[in-house]
Amino acid sequence: MDPHRITVARASLDGAEQGTKTFPQIVGDLMAAGFESYMIDFRRATATYYLPDGESTALEAHPVGTPVAAAFDADAIQAAIRDAQNAVPGYTYAGFCERVAAAGCAGYIVSFPGRRALYFGRTAETLVEPFPA
Repeated sequence: MDPHRITVARASLDGAEQGTKTFPQIVGDLMAAGFESYMIDFRRATATYYLPDGESTALEAHPVGTPVAAAFDADAIQAAIRDAQNAVPGYTYAGFCERVAAAGCAGYIVSFPGRRALYFGRTAETLVEPFPA
């Protein structure tokens, strides 16, 4: 993958982790660089960014301090998503990751052409969240 795209992917991940970029900003930056999707894996602490031709780059992400729970609690994950969307006071991406991992989310995939995120658990249970309008 070309260095510019890797730089955009790294800046997007760093922006999320440091709280300097919102989800819409990250999606816009990644789409402008030609990315099609990305996946966050809480168990491996990685973020993988995909181009439409299948090329990808994997980056080390911050480790989530909470083990991924065995049971998938879609309601708790949905509540964490809503807090993120509404930018509730005190929201941080790190806190979001801790909450969803404690609710059994092992990771998530964001699809730009599909305009949705798919959250998945250890047992392959899923929650699909369309991008807000």
